[in-house]
Amino acid sequence: MMLFAQVHLTLPVWVHDEVDTTRVFADDAGKVSLAVELSRLNVEHASGGPFGAAVFGPDDRLIAVGVNRVLPQSCSLAHAETMAIMLAQQRMQRARLNEGAGDSLPVPITLATSAQPCCQCYGAMVWAGIDRLLIGARSEDVEALTEFDEGPLPADWIGELERRGIAVVRDLEREAACEVLRDYGRGGGARY
Repeated sequence: MMLFAQVHLTLPVWVHDEVDTTRVFADDAGKVSLAVELSRLNVEHASGGPFGAAVFGPDDRLIAVGVNRVLPQSCSLAHAETMAIMLAQQRMQRARLNEGAGDSLPVPITLATSAQPCCQCYGAMVWAGIDRLLIGARSEDVEALTEFDEGPLPADWIGELERRGIAVVRDLEREAACEVLRDYGRGGGARY
């Protein structure tokens, strides 16, 4: 038997048609709105679960987006946040996104999510160099409206992130994010 030597993860093709890469997302609600819209489109196109994420640079411009691709890619790591982070790392060619290139100063990086990151994505943010986390739905919303298990987090997960220099803003576009989760849950969607 031969061992696989590479992993190939992709976003669905509709992303290229739906995301305006020239737009400036000046406010936090707009950033989360994009993540929520990605989650909605991912369900609508049956290309993954009801989660979307986007990484933004200091100029409020999009660096990368991600949607949940767990089942289509047969990879439990292919959550929206990790997809967006990995694609941003590839685009910027650095593992810690907020570290400056060469002698340049650190670059503040924002991650916007349609729902609170699960335990896996929580850990990925810490090591990826995220400075700000913007959240739509809370994990209790996800678990109440769908069959997803978000996994364990530290009791003071926000405090833990803030002690590491990651500012957290919750409940942005929460109702819109919950509506996507509600529709997904009512539809009996597969657990992506």
